[in-house]
Amino acid sequence: MLNESRFSKTVVDIDKRSFTIQILLFDNGSFVSITEGQEKIGGLTASIGTNTIPITTSIIPAKSESLFLKLISEQISSIITGINIISAFIPKELENKTAKTLIAKIKEIVEK
Repeated sequence: MLNESRFSKTVVDIDKRSFTIQILLFDNGSFVSITEGQEKIGGLTASIGTNTIPITTSIIPAKSESLFLKLISEQISSIITGINIISAFIPKELENKTAKTLIAKIKEIVEK
């Protein structure tokens, strides 16, 4: 059974768009899912957080928002040492303000 502090599901409404953020923390990393609309697995990026610069690779290329996916992955890996896997299913292009708000919210949840 999952410890409640290891799993978080949050819905964030930004500019008439609704995003679901699901985060599952492990002792050696995390899995983060960001979806808009349907809860689907999207593009996957993995980052390995070390004491220096995170190492990032695309597992399943995103149809769009690949830079956003890479940024989130590296941001989380700078907080959590270990393997961090990020999935993003976002059908419509993100505006800069929306992307920044999502990144800030994810960091806030992870840093708790």
